[in-house]
Amino acid sequence: MCLVELSPQLFQLRFEIGHAYLWRDADSLTLVDTGVSGSERAVAEAIGRLGLREGDLDRVVLTHGHEDHAGAAAAIGAWPGVEVLAHRLEAPVVRGEHPYAPPVFDDAPDWERALYENKPALPPAPPARVDRELADGDVLDFGGGAHVVGVPGHTDGSIALYLPGPGVLFTGDAVANVQGHTMVGVFNRSHEQAVASLRRLAELDTATACFGHGDPILTGAADRLRAAAAAPYPG
Repeated sequence: MCLVELSPQLFQLRFEIGHAYLWRDADSLTLVDTGVSGSERAVAEAIGRLGLREGDLDRVVLTHGHEDHAGAAAAIGAWPGVEVLAHRLEAPVVRGEHPYAPPVFDDAPDWERALYENKPALPPAPPARVDRELADGDVLDFGGGAHVVGVPGHTDGSIALYLPGPGVLFTGDAVANVQGHTMVGVFNRSHEQAVASLRRLAELDTATACFGHGDPILTGAADRLRAAAAAPYPG
């Protein structure tokens, strides 16, 4: 894990596969996604490098329930005082009540299927407690008010988080930014829905975009998102 300061309040945890983010307010600490199972040790280390302790973490917000985003939710959710939040459609997957549905490649580019077939195996995500089920339009108490944006397509219950004050957007896997190419995320349940979700996010006044996969965009993110959404066949 590599901890990268993106701003005095925003920190990226770069894992071998995927990323998580810490948002630090004066009186609270929020983790967006967790990495794979076992990443709790790296998350605790990152919190320690901020001069804080595990007990200072207030909440974990999961953009969706895949192993590389919710794998350590059970372990981190066991830390004292931590609240675990996920969309209401994603909560049964996070709790282990239902398996997550595999992607559908009917409308996706051919290269995407090949990428999926050759992706590395990840440790399964242990069932985790979900304390609060979210819906599109909810506002969470961090970052001056973090807006929950429903972005179905990658999964039915995928969400993004938008902080209007600082102009920060956490896209989860709805959008990726790989090798300088901003694009709709891959491995979707519905490519059509995923494209619609990208276009919805492109309407936001985003300065900084933080992706589940790929490098963050620290300035002018709205222009990059709008260009990706305007492409003839996004992704």
